[in-house]
Amino acid sequence: MKKLAIGSILVLVIVIAMEAFTTTPSEKLPGEWKNLKILPQDISKEDLHNLMESYTIALGVRCGFCHARKADTTQRGLDFSSDAKEEKGTAREMMKMVHTLNTTTFNWMNSTKPDTIHTIICYTCHRGKKDPSSPNLMPEINKIQEDLEKQYKQMQQQQQGKKQ
Repeated sequence: MKKLAIGSILVLVIVIAMEAFTTTPSEKLPGEWKNLKILPQDISKEDLHNLMESYTIALGVRCGFCHARKADTTQRGLDFSSDAKEEKGTAREMMKMVHTLNTTTFNWMNSTKPDTIHTIICYTCHRGKKDPSSPNLMPEINKIQEDLEKQYKQMQQQQQGKKQ
């Protein structure tokens, strides 16, 4: 009985300690973000993190691709509010472009919330690569084209063999 009571108290202490040192995803208060120019100021920490994670997956990069290191070299990590890297500006322009495309071109139902339309996303063009080149855009079409070229070369070789 005594062991059960001590075990229960120990579990309770661990749970309380975990709660005290655990941060909640939506800890940021509206307006607390620094330098958000495209995203809404009232975005939750969890939503911002999920969005940024989707960008890293879509481009096959890590956070440091767009975000600069802290200017103070005695500190580790990234300065998320810094605009020191050109890639961050490019990302903002891409966000505007995708929003415009989804709002104007793909808003067939004239939604009053076009920001919820996700017909085009970063992955649509990037496909896990930081540069959206044509091979990334249409891998299926490129495969068909390669197969057709192989078939054409084989036909040419067969025709040359018949002529000899």
